[in-house]
Amino acid sequence: MFFLLGGDKKKKPAPDSGVENVDRIKEIFQSGRFPVVTTQGLGDSRKVGKVLGLVACRGYDSEQTFFGMAARAVNKGAHAIIGYQENIAFHPDGSKFFTCYGTAVQYENLPPPRKALPDAELRC
Repeated sequence: MFFLLGGDKKKKPAPDSGVENVDRIKEIFQSGRFPVVTTQGLGDSRKVGKVLGLVACRGYDSEQTFFGMAARAVNKGAHAIIGYQENIAFHPDGSKFFTCYGTAVQYENLPPPRKALPDAELRC
């Protein structure tokens, strides 16, 4: 009967495939190569070309939660996160539970800049 109910093997938690090396993601973010903004656009010359979807992470450490969300976006191939938001739940035992989420996006492929013609070719 014990075998039919699952035996004595404990289930292992599924590996969190959405989170990669947080230190690498932290370096990419802090160097300015991966923007995370609260607005619905990037606000500079870069335009959103493709929306990859919602990315989110939850946990008890705010930094790990934020960079976990960013790691999930990078794993999807994102260039940035727009519409970033975070929530904090306060538990009666005094602990905090953080939720970070946003929309992972890729930049629009901008055409390469045109080469300037030499002065001789500009004259008619």
